[in-house]
Amino acid sequence: MDDNDQLARRYEASRPRLRAMAYRMLGSLGDAEDAVQEGWMHASAAGTEDVANLEGWFTTIVARVCLDMLRSRKSRREEPLDPDEAVAAVAGAGDAAGGPESEAVLADSVGLALLVGLDTLPPAERVAFVLHDTFGLPFGEIAAITGRTPAAARQLASRARRRISGGEPDAPASARLARQRRVAEAFLAASRGGDLAGLIAVLDPDVVLSADRTAVATGASREVNGARAVAETFSGRARTAQPALVN
Repeated sequence: MDDNDQLARRYEASRPRLRAMAYRMLGSLGDAEDAVQEGWMHASAAGTEDVANLEGWFTTIVARVCLDMLRSRKSRREEPLDPDEAVAAVAGAGDAAGGPESEAVLADSVGLALLVGLDTLPPAERVAFVLHDTFGLPFGEIAAITGRTPAAARQLASRARRRISGGEPDAPASARLARQRRVAEAFLAASRGGDLAGLIAVLDPDVVLSADRTAVATGASREVNGARAVAETFSGRARTAQPALVN
């Protein structure tokens, strides 16, 4: 087996882990597959004589590709996250060799709620958070990927944590859940009572309602923009709806 065959074999063994990492960063399984494939093109074209840790090198290459892809997104139409994609991306990581990174990918923190939170982050923060908090990369390596100092890379991950937790990283989880439940219940009560003003009050002015495929197939608008339009969509509805905690 020559060096190229050996490199290809090692990359293929790492592909499920790299795909799961890229999916967290990009939020799309198709984009993740593209990033991993582009990573292979970079890896296969480079010399590996001075590479001591191939798996770490693969991680660095794909992370840089993901960062470039995130930075190149000037605007992207939001689409509902597909639960099947999330399950496939996470389950695929189980095919990788055991170790801290694959264990992290399979952790309970992988879920649609986290992916929604990650999608709100600027590119460098998203990459720093995923690499450090999920894959355990040291800030020195993250600094090289993001083009910052280790201290700045640490700040990126810290800011990402605050954003994902709603700006309250030290608040007890029970307190955050209680606040979220109060908002959800206020929304449902206003919806049931046809309280248009009450609905608008609990919505962000720029809220976007995206219908899933089933709703669109039954005649719902694919996208509704703005607090008033969304409030009008829900006014007088939710008669039997109940709040539920998902992921």
